[in-house]
Amino acid sequence: QVVGGKVKKPGKRGRKPAKIDLKAKLERSRQSARECRARKKLRYQYLEELVSSRERAICALREELEMYKQWCMAMDQGKIPSEIKALLTGEEQGKAQQNSTKLAKAAKTEANSSNP
Repeated sequence: QVVGGKVKKPGKRGRKPAKIDLKAKLERSRQSARECRARKKLRYQYLEELVSSRERAICALREELEMYKQWCMAMDQGKIPSEIKALLTGEEQGKAQQNSTKLAKAAKTEANSSNP
């Protein structure tokens, strides 16, 4: 046959069926299914762990929010919670430590630059 200027050979088109052992093919299919189920199981375990960790984080944030609400209510009543006092004094101590550290570093740098 000549179609469009090309010679076509008679017969079936496409891939020729490979001579594969049916038992081997079934075994490969079973193995693939086992691997698929294992991957699915791991994926679900990972997602469940992710959900539980996010739920724990949400609970912790809700508790923190409740604590802040209580602090605000106490401050509205004119009381300063002891935790805030501790934070404020801790910040003042931290600033004092930072200043002393900066002075010590500056003195050390000056001493090193004056030594030949």
